[in-house]
Amino acid sequence: MTTLTKTEDAPNPTGSDAFLSVRDLRVQFSTEDGIVKAVDGLSFDVERGKTLGIVGESGSGKSVTNLTILGLHSTQTTSIDGEIVLDGKELITAGEKEMEKIRGNKAAMIFQDPLTALSPYYTVGRQIAEPYMKHTGASKKEARQRAIEMLAKVGIPQPQTRVDDYPHQFSGGMRQRAMIAMALVCDPDLLIADEPTTALDVTVQAQILDLLKDLQQEFGSAIIFITHDLGVISDMADDLLVMYSGRAVERGTVREVLRNPQHPYTWGLLSSMPRLGGDTAQALTPIPGSPPSLLNPPSGCPFHPRCTFTGEVTGNRCAEERPTLGVGRASACHLTAEQKQTIFIDKIQPRLR
Repeated sequence: MTTLTKTEDAPNPTGSDAFLSVRDLRVQFSTEDGIVKAVDGLSFDVERGKTLGIVGESGSGKSVTNLTILGLHSTQTTSIDGEIVLDGKELITAGEKEMEKIRGNKAAMIFQDPLTALSPYYTVGRQIAEPYMKHTGASKKEARQRAIEMLAKVGIPQPQTRVDDYPHQFSGGMRQRAMIAMALVCDPDLLIADEPTTALDVTVQAQILDLLKDLQQEFGSAIIFITHDLGVISDMADDLLVMYSGRAVERGTVREVLRNPQHPYTWGLLSSMPRLGGDTAQALTPIPGSPPSLLNPPSGCPFHPRCTFTGEVTGNRCAEERPTLGVGRASACHLTAEQKQTIFIDKIQPRLR
């Protein structure tokens, strides 16, 4: 059964007037092997008209967080604690009928793989029109016209004809555009994009990113953009949240985090990326080890078994004490501010040039 727990008021982690506020979110799944702690005490805000980027390796809790916001987890196997407030409405305690009014209307999601997210049995136009009819009470004729308008808006050629095509008749980039049209058909205030460009080639990826930015400017939506690609996020987001093992380990504006990262995990992500114009003979620096098991996460800092800078901290503090993420620009690390800056300048920055 889903556990519904409203936490006490927590400090605003970003200091902003949030349209979406997530406070101390904890999501656990019951499995045959035990309890999976998929999200473990996560807090963040998203402002209206702004984009929050969430980055991290697979299994860091990015997608689980955003499925939880939309209430898309099974109530039989999921335990949810914390607080999610969207435009003043608490979502964790909302019933299914209330969430049906929110999903696709107040908040919508663009899924990673449109071929599996779109039904093969219905035309693209019908799938775009259906939520519009449900939430606005529009007739089939009105909804069909709205679907054509949205297909045109997202750059589908000959929308009057393509509205009657099935998903398999669209290319990968066109299917993703159709998914975006379906997500935006009711002018949602919050748009969640879950790695929407992962399966696309770089040219189509750039087109989709430009499309999202243009549509955000037109509709004024808040966007949560989930990805593992820091190159993409640098072009899309205003603010950035770095997640690891179900927790936030660093937060700040995109400029702050990418230009002056303060957490060893963020250093690892940046060091492992190839760079345009970089020395092709220089080897990339991978993060050692593997992400921790969410069934049995390590004590203390979840990143300490893979961190090459644990020795900079005296004693066993990294292994025994969980670091906290402060308010505003912050990183959850036991290194002092002076140690972080010295390590970044001496050891990390030269790799990023």
